[in-house]
Amino acid sequence: MRHARRPAAGQGGSAGGRQRELSGLLVMIAFWLSALLAPSEAFATPEPPVRSAPSPGVKLLPPLHGMYHAAYPDFVGSEDKVSAARIRSFERLAGKRLAWVYFSDNWMDRIRFPARNVRIIHEAGRVPFVRLMARSTWRSGGPDPLYTMDRILDGEFDVELTAWFEDARDAGVSLLVEFGTEVDGDWFPWNGRWNGGGVTTGYGDPALADGPERFRDAYRHLVDLARTAGAHDLTWFFHVNGDSWRREAWNVPAAYYPGDDYVDWIGVSIYGNQAPGEYYGGFRRLLDRVYPRLCALSPDKPLAVLEWGISQRPGRGTKAGWIRDALRALRSGRWSRIKAASYWHEDWPEADGSVTDLRIDSSRGAARAYRRGVAPRFFTARPVWLTQRHR
Repeated sequence: MRHARRPAAGQGGSAGGRQRELSGLLVMIAFWLSALLAPSEAFATPEPPVRSAPSPGVKLLPPLHGMYHAAYPDFVGSEDKVSAARIRSFERLAGKRLAWVYFSDNWMDRIRFPARNVRIIHEAGRVPFVRLMARSTWRSGGPDPLYTMDRILDGEFDVELTAWFEDARDAGVSLLVEFGTEVDGDWFPWNGRWNGGGVTTGYGDPALADGPERFRDAYRHLVDLARTAGAHDLTWFFHVNGDSWRREAWNVPAAYYPGDDYVDWIGVSIYGNQAPGEYYGGFRRLLDRVYPRLCALSPDKPLAVLEWGISQRPGRGTKAGWIRDALRALRSGRWSRIKAASYWHEDWPEADGSVTDLRIDSSRGAARAYRRGVAPRFFTARPVWLTQRHR
């Protein structure tokens, strides 16, 4: 994902309430056992039809074997110019279908449900993954002038957000949703640095840093609004960066985590480089470093690499080699809780005239490495759903 430049040391990335009636682990086990005894069609559950509230909630489970193959297939600079043609183009390059398709819902001057984008992805037979981007400007590395965590917590946007969730409910489509992309990276305005930082005396618990605590509670507030609106067909993701930046004792994933009652999946961004000559490290080393911290957030939530990629001409090795090694490592079972990998397929010009090109087809070697790497059946595009009844 496009973001403002930060020091090379900040590698690894681009750019509650109502309790569940059963624990996530027991529900998952029960579903898997029932699925094993059911016909094979159970593994490719179709999307539910439009229905009136109250309705059962449909949540994405991990695949029974392997991991989901997903991507952001280059919806242009604003990350929201969704088209079926771009989805098909990426799938032709990859030689494989996508389980979900990632795009940004930029709030800008108005919060509005992205009905058209959701419909395009759904009608293409893929699962829409919506990134709720609480920003009113494209400037990065500073606070947002409109969508601060305080104002979200104060309920200033509740009317618009409630309408968003009601529209999501009425769409009749099961959605994946995240709020606070790469929250521990200070290039985004929802990072704790811009919402109170490490100060402990301005909000909430005096033992906790105000910045992360405000984000945590804002995330919970959104989920509570969704539940009140009856939008139960949302699978909620919590998304951190592979390396927290800036490196402050309070700026760590655990400080932002909303809790298992609010989160369905935990995700991370892992990048090899974003400008020619940079090198953040090999995929395996980068994921090894953050994986224990992800696992420590929750004992049983599934994990996903929500963004990963590398630009051309890294400072060490080749793009093709990095992609090949990454996919090989993902297939190895080294990280048993990683259940999805979503590639960030995009290129853009930098201010210095260079081009950041993360696209899988930036060279024949890179395209070949990706296509061969995702070819095994280990990478699947068939979502597994769980229906939960809500009172």
